[in-house]
Amino acid sequence: MAILKKSFYNICYIAAIIFLLAFAVTTFQQMHEWAGWLLALFFFSLAFSFRSHPILKGFTFTVIILAVVSLAMYYPDYFKTIGDFKTTALVIPAMQVIMFGMGTELSLKDFADVLRMPKAVVIGIVCHYTIMPLIGFSVAKLFNFPDEVAAGIILVGCCPSGLASNVMCFLAKANLALSVTVTAVSTLVAPIFTPLLMKLLAGRLIEVNIVDMVWHITEIVIIPIVAGLIFHYLVRGKFKWLDKAMPYLSMVGIGIVLVVISADKSEALKQVGLLLLVATAIHNLGGFFLGYWSARLLKFPEKDSRTIALEVGMQNAGMAAGLAIKMGVALAGLAPAVFAVMMNLSGSILANWWHNRDPDVPRPEQRKNKMSQPL
Repeated sequence: MAILKKSFYNICYIAAIIFLLAFAVTTFQQMHEWAGWLLALFFFSLAFSFRSHPILKGFTFTVIILAVVSLAMYYPDYFKTIGDFKTTALVIPAMQVIMFGMGTELSLKDFADVLRMPKAVVIGIVCHYTIMPLIGFSVAKLFNFPDEVAAGIILVGCCPSGLASNVMCFLAKANLALSVTVTAVSTLVAPIFTPLLMKLLAGRLIEVNIVDMVWHITEIVIIPIVAGLIFHYLVRGKFKWLDKAMPYLSMVGIGIVLVVISADKSEALKQVGLLLLVATAIHNLGGFFLGYWSARLLKFPEKDSRTIALEVGMQNAGMAAGLAIKMGVALAGLAPAVFAVMMNLSGSILANWWHNRDPDVPRPEQRKNKMSQPL
């Protein structure tokens, strides 16, 4: 059985190389009707092959996301409508499913952790709601995007951290309890901070109705999370298959949001895609960098610093996309779509890099300081 598995994974690696070469050839020949399928097959083959590697295994979901987004970008018409039904109507229900899934993974103990480590939680949330909105505002100004696109970048920065940060913290050997708590608390305070920050930073770009935005966040995020919490206490554990299915249901929801938004905004993404990719990369990586070093300067241990970095840099882009739809600001959905793919890719790379570096092993400068101390 092990030999068969190894052979299958080797075949997947070979297939990935073949599909990538075929994609390069068809793209050069401008045969775009085939190029998209070949690019998607390359990513799918790569995702299967990664399952055989203990470190690369963590990239599987990210690579699958790249595969389905590739299809959406190359063949948007297949994903925009199903008959007369517009698929953008699926974004809000998909986000509610994701948030419900988040709620099922929470318990009152997670909120009690706020009392156990208040300083770390408060610093994590303060960093999150200052660093990311300000980087988003600065990037939007720097690149001089159209108002709605710029507002979308700021909107991503003003949203809470997402479920993906918890997965990355687990892979990065960070403080998972802190990660879950910061995600939960930052999400629950989003109806307060997200509308106020948007009004302050993006009020000149688009119309921001604070009351409407509070309700939209409550509808998309808070109600599903509360329902998930109730599910956790009334149903969880009674049906093992359902417990196992919930995380996958959330992953499907994330995929639906990304595919629908990418397809719906494919033409606009092709026009500003490269520049927007650079802008979101600066936004995302800036969040990781400033989050990590803010924690280090405040003398947090390595595990907590990794957690705050990932919590700050990884946003709930799906929520931002849903809010853009609810607000009726179509182009504001571009940045969340690009940011979601970017953060999953960069977050996976960072988490896997940290995975191979034990947080409990002193850093070189720490070892040097200890050696210089008198006996």
